[in-house]
Amino acid sequence: MNKDFWKNKKVLITGDSGFKGAWLTLILQSVGAKIQGLSSSELNNNAELFRSLNISKISNTLDADIRDPSAVDKLFDQFQPEIVFHLAAQPLVRESYIDPVTTYGVNVMGTLNILEAVRKSNSTKSAVLVTTDKCYKNNEWEWGYREIDPLGGHDPYSSSKGCAEILIQSYQKSFFNDLANSPGVSSVRAGNVIGGGDFSQDRLIPDLFKAIAQKNKLVIRSPLATRPWQHVLEPLSGYIIVAEELYNLGASVNDSWNFGPHITDIRPVQEIAELFCSSWGINNILEHDDKGSTNQPHEAKSLSLDISKAYFKLNWSPRWNLENSIEKTSDWYKNYLNKGDSLKLSYSQIEEYFGTHS
Repeated sequence: MNKDFWKNKKVLITGDSGFKGAWLTLILQSVGAKIQGLSSSELNNNAELFRSLNISKISNTLDADIRDPSAVDKLFDQFQPEIVFHLAAQPLVRESYIDPVTTYGVNVMGTLNILEAVRKSNSTKSAVLVTTDKCYKNNEWEWGYREIDPLGGHDPYSSSKGCAEILIQSYQKSFFNDLANSPGVSSVRAGNVIGGGDFSQDRLIPDLFKAIAQKNKLVIRSPLATRPWQHVLEPLSGYIIVAEELYNLGASVNDSWNFGPHITDIRPVQEIAELFCSSWGINNILEHDDKGSTNQPHEAKSLSLDISKAYFKLNWSPRWNLENSIEKTSDWYKNYLNKGDSLKLSYSQIEEYFGTHS
């Protein structure tokens, strides 16, 4: 991360009140970027981090629906962003089974509205659009998916993100193909992200925190399912590097990128739960529902990412291993539960992660 690059840059972050968006806002605000957010209070079910850190006091944010093209266009006209991070999404697999229409509307049409606004903008030079590792056609392979592997998606969430990827690729080829004049536009795909401040439903770490805080047992579904676990600062550091590259080199570096952990940190759900409990210093709260698992909506059993391209072309690689990531995450939730200064701790973790970068 080139800290000097970001000073006074005008940055639009959609989904800034979500988990990743709030952390990204803190990172870029800490290096002097001028940030404008766009989030919907009606759609966001994970705004507790944004509220607990009082991010609205350090960043402007507009309460608007990403599916409303007029609201998106108006914000672009007023703010004139130089760099765009599009994170606004319906991000939950199980929720996508309950409300597929909203899932496709937000994840596909919301992405379309951002792409259109970037296409019409005279100020935007760089746009990073966030999808997911679940955008790939999942064959339950043992090896990681590469950026050139087929897109797909069994559940509505994964499918909607596959659709968004196809949409982005179409715009790259159709509208952002003038190497001299087009803005740089890329998609980025990350694994299962953990870190302090995630309060979403049906996610492992938030569910563990709630069980611990409420002194309840937690039933683990799919304990043997493997995922590419990583701390939230890991993919965000990759997104930031991509944004810098696109700003400096434009459409010539339009691409898609995987950001995931080292292969040794692709672990089963059960192990992650046990590591988190161990880090907290608690035990005997985990239960399995093996019989009921057959009645659950389909979710992939095995998923991993190949991050070779980011390593060789962007000089990016993970900095924190899984054990360290879980410890940082546990520390954040302990501090939050004890009513400590969450903002101060968040800045401290950001400085620890990025501090050795120049």
